Amino acid sequence: MLKSLLVKDYMTADHLVFSPEMDVLAAVHQLIEHRLSGAPVIDGEGRLVGFFSEKDGLKVALNASYYEQPGAPVGQAMSRDIKTLSPEASLADAVELFVQQAYRVYPVVANGKVVGQLSRSDALKALEKLW
Repeated sequence: MLKSLLVKDYMTADHLVFSPEMDVLAAVHQLIEHRLSGAPVIDGEGRLVGFFSEKDGLKVALNASYYEQPGAPVGQAMSRDIKTLSPEASLADAVELFVQQAYRVYPVVANGKVVGQLSRSDALKALEKLW
């Protein structure tokens, strides 16, 4: 039954995204405000170019506060090695990835564009419905 559940049915479609030019400290504020561990970074065409996480923000925030260095654009701090999910992927496969990897969220990409994201919390909510 789990194999029949699809990522697109449980992903968050109305998700937070950042541009590479956005200031890291502003991005960190938005992550805190939205209670997210990270968000995709997209270009002007909506294509995924990176992922900005709390960990990425911590590095810049530490330098900004401790070493009194200015912030940086998200594009300089984001991760570029990004694992993604297809909206048509099975939720079972996504859950396996969460178990095997340290990622807390995966961008969901269709036709080269970000259409949503799936978090561990989203996956747990889906599994809870099966119990």
